[in-house]
Amino acid sequence: GAKPHYLAATPQTNFLPDLDALDADTLARMRALYLCNPSNPQGAVADKAYLEKALALAMRHNFLLLVDECYAEIYDPLQSPPPSILEVMAASGTPDAPVIAFHSLSKRSNLPGLRSGFAAGGDGPMQAFHDLRQIAGPQCPMPAQAAAALAWGDDMHVADNRARYAEKFDFAETVFSGSFDFYRPHAGFFLWLNVGDGAAAALHVWREEGLRVLPGGYLAASHAASHAAPYIRVALVADMAVTQDALPRLKAALETFTQTATHGAA
Repeated sequence: GAKPHYLAATPQTNFLPDLDALDADTLARMRALYLCNPSNPQGAVADKAYLEKALALAMRHNFLLLVDECYAEIYDPLQSPPPSILEVMAASGTPDAPVIAFHSLSKRSNLPGLRSGFAAGGDGPMQAFHDLRQIAGPQCPMPAQAAAALAWGDDMHVADNRARYAEKFDFAETVFSGSFDFYRPHAGFFLWLNVGDGAAAALHVWREEGLRVLPGGYLAASHAASHAAPYIRVALVADMAVTQDALPRLKAALETFTQTATHGAA
């Protein structure tokens, strides 16, 4: 069977997998490269040059390039929309490129329960994917398909989603600016905060404030968890009133946590 080869995504690589870390031996054995663009949890966006490089590697070394673009429509309205690997493939003039991109209603429309998405890509990979899908995979009930079709056909609610997330990031910036390595991501709806020890901090804010955040180390491979272990992921998915109540409480709890950790270390 296949063996996964993980690439770290750190501040030094703009929170994107370092393609230069793939050595010749690894590239020769690769069968697929899976990218998340925009990334979860950091909200980083790969530009066209990065995607062109990934596509060139896939074509040169004959592996499949799989790109999860499920956060592509949730981006900062003041920034450009994230580029798609499909744009890069089309511009390359290779309709049979080894590419498949994945999209979903779960993020663009806040409808994870519908489990509705689509895949698009090069002619050959999509034919193979179609053939596999004919004999494997769950079917979507007709009522769910009807609801999904309405959501896919409407872009106004997606623009409204972007605006609502932007308002919450505006507020988050007033709370966390200058603290915990806060930055405003290009896309997605997460804060990625450096709190020193994500697991201990998550437990602290749950005990003290009843707030649930995700330790960053839970989102990384075990051998590479040290890159993410100092962080917590904060999902800005509640409404504005809840966000305005929760974020100041979260910051206060994190400040108490870091002060306690510092004094304990001393």
